[in-house]
Amino acid sequence: MKKHQTLFINVRLATMVDEVGYGLIDDHGLLVEADQIIWIGLMSDRQSALESDPKVIDCQGRLMTPGLIDCHSHLVYGGDRADEFELRLEGASYEALAKAGGGIKSTVKATRDANQESLLSSAKKRLTPLLNEGVTTVEIKSGYGLDSETEIKMLLVAKQLEADCSVRIQKTFLGAHALPVEYADRSDDYIELVCNKMLPEAHAAGLVDAVDVFIENIAFTVAQAERVFDCAEALGLPVKAHVEQLSNMGGAVMTAKRQALSVDHIEFLAEQDVPTIAQNNTVAVLLPGAFYVLRETKLPPIDALRANGVSMAIATDANPGSSPVHSLLLIMNMACTLFRLTPAEALRGVTINAAKALGLDKELGSLSVGKQADLVLWDIDKPAMLSYQIGLNPCAAIMRSGIWRKPLESYSDR
Repeated sequence: MKKHQTLFINVRLATMVDEVGYGLIDDHGLLVEADQIIWIGLMSDRQSALESDPKVIDCQGRLMTPGLIDCHSHLVYGGDRADEFELRLEGASYEALAKAGGGIKSTVKATRDANQESLLSSAKKRLTPLLNEGVTTVEIKSGYGLDSETEIKMLLVAKQLEADCSVRIQKTFLGAHALPVEYADRSDDYIELVCNKMLPEAHAAGLVDAVDVFIENIAFTVAQAERVFDCAEALGLPVKAHVEQLSNMGGAVMTAKRQALSVDHIEFLAEQDVPTIAQNNTVAVLLPGAFYVLRETKLPPIDALRANGVSMAIATDANPGSSPVHSLLLIMNMACTLFRLTPAEALRGVTINAAKALGLDKELGSLSVGKQADLVLWDIDKPAMLSYQIGLNPCAAIMRSGIWRKPLESYSDR
């Protein structure tokens, strides 16, 4: 039995297959069969790959990219921190808000108190604008439960989002995100709980694709992170970390030496440590949303990352405190304006390099034969427009795993 084929013609392909740039090609067609790309080539050569009667989509010169990937987010949580945002701007200090039970403590309480249905409903509202911008894969972290029951509840919601929303969800366990109030001044005891109960239970439930730790003066030490990583590796799980966001604790080097998927934030990463990131093929995930909201001034070492050939991804870091951002296109602009990435680097950061940051670059992230048919058509012909414009979404159509999530409304179907 022949599988259904869809042939895209008159399309400009930003393949993202080259080491740099967009990998732009014109005058080519792209053929999808079932859920895979099976042919890319000159239209004059297409007959050898085609069945007798594929569905033909005339894209009328539109740009096609791989489906976008948000490789670092915290989309599942209870409540919000809008009141704290207002109070800070009226002069309240972070310390005063924390003493009043604000900050992450308030989100942990709200997440623990929320049922699974309400968490799912609020997460869908945050996910929807990303989906509308052509995002086909999202990483979602736990980390606002800080107990086994709530961490699993968050990961179950992330799993349900994949089932409900035609999007691939990579689930990251971030139990070592912050110290819960019941473990005040007992951080080693809490790490024991993470390693001996929380992570094993989440893994046994089939809810963990990777393990993350927040390594920082306000969170956990390098030594404590190593204990969590030892547990993750014993379970066969890849690791990543929030590192060098507020200070340089050496977390990035330790994490990279574990052949980690990514090191994230890295504003305070020392230039002399960048070669270690490169040597271990670890991706640097840049998060300009948090940089913007926190009004930071310390830039990541972009020039050193470039010079050493480190793959740079970018992501929303969508969370209730430091990055309440739900637009990956806006993040692309921020990466260019705040971090001085080029538009090509920004697009690579949400396609092929984001796929690398999730360990999915063999399946996703570029327009390549054999990869999953996650495709976006845009009402533009210049890829730089995706980073250049603010507040305008040129997404015309979205195909996820060979199935239309948003069909092209106006095309010539031959």
